[in-house]
Amino acid sequence: MSSESTEVWTGWYRDRSGAEAIVITADGRRVAVRIREAEYAGESFAALATADGQALTGCVLEWDLPLPVVVDGASQQATLSCLLTLGERSDLSLALHYGGAAFEACVAGGDFEGALDRVRRQLPPGADFGRALLQPA
Repeated sequence: MSSESTEVWTGWYRDRSGAEAIVITADGRRVAVRIREAEYAGESFAALATADGQALTGCVLEWDLPLPVVVDGASQQATLSCLLTLGERSDLSLALHYGGAAFEACVAGGDFEGALDRVRRQLPPGADFGRALLQPA
């Protein structure tokens, strides 16, 4: 990943063995995270796997990231809280904290873009996200 276009978000990893702080990197097309000496990467959060194909599963990832909201051309601060459960099935919960309200979405399968679109549709008229997070491949 190019450091010029890489975003870094901090969060938490939890499984049966405990919890630890993590750093998630995203370059717009791929995400990556190092957990207990293993590097996981993928085109989406739900597709995180090691280089040899071992999927990240049986855990929870939780992180926040800044996601500005633009209303009538003016950018306003907002925070997107993310909770991804990876197991027999993947569940993703997003909550955008903006303007004193929380706009929430929960999807099965870990579809980040789908959940983000559900949050976007709840925003007031004329409001949209100030930037993209992951681009389709």
